[in-house]
Amino acid sequence: MDTIILSIIVVAVIGLLLGICIAVAAKKFAVEVDPRIDEVTGMLPGANCGGCGFAGCSDLAKNIVEGNAPANKCPVCTPEAVCRIAEFLGQKVEESEKKVAVVLCSGTLSHSKMGAKYNGVLDCRSAVQLNGGSKDCRFGCIGFGTCAHACKFGAIEVIDGLAVVHPELCVGCGQCAEACPRKLIKLVPASARVHIYCNSLEKPALRMKKCTGSCIACSKCVKVEPDKFNVQGFMVRAIYTNPPDESVIEKAQCPRKCLLTPEQHLQAVRDGIKKKEGAA
Repeated sequence: MDTIILSIIVVAVIGLLLGICIAVAAKKFAVEVDPRIDEVTGMLPGANCGGCGFAGCSDLAKNIVEGNAPANKCPVCTPEAVCRIAEFLGQKVEESEKKVAVVLCSGTLSHSKMGAKYNGVLDCRSAVQLNGGSKDCRFGCIGFGTCAHACKFGAIEVIDGLAVVHPELCVGCGQCAEACPRKLIKLVPASARVHIYCNSLEKPALRMKKCTGSCIACSKCVKVEPDKFNVQGFMVRAIYTNPPDESVIEKAQCPRKCLLTPEQHLQAVRDGIKKKEGAA
């Protein structure tokens, strides 16, 4: 009995001593945390999407408070939330235009010539390591939806083997662009309403054989508004620092129908499915 009591006393004393040691160490080595970090974290959306370039909202809040990032660094934040953060920290915020993602490709299954059938993991990055998927074009959308899985806001939909962005849902976090192994998803100003939906670097004659929706570099859009488009070899891109307006679509009369607004592009993709179902 005496042994049991003695054991209890020894354990209690050891526990007390360890508790004192931990308390002293915690006080001695304590790191002071700026209480404003928690306040700013609460003002952020909590999406932890990584679009700001930091490891989550709490890390961004820490950098905003410490002056290493501006109050409007979060692409998901509403203007009202940005103003609250700036007012709380006594900072001035420069206005920045919202950006949205765009998948610069028209290569649906209906438009694309198919090559060897891909039989592997349905992930675009995995497919690139093998034969690049089933489509012949090696510059276009693979269509396995890796970008859609990366988007935490449901802004990307895969339709007929092509990833399509819904700009009204896109917050411009850039996670889809990071996930795309072919780098054909671009973040552009939300005010840019017209895009050339083709990413191929091949000669026009080769593109036409592989995709009926490809740009053939005819330069009709360039001739109509030369200051709005940039010719890079056989690729034509809209200049997003000086974006063309919707009137260029009617003026240029793109023979391949790849000069479109996001809404027109989405409708064209859906119409392609209806046409295919009607033919079946």
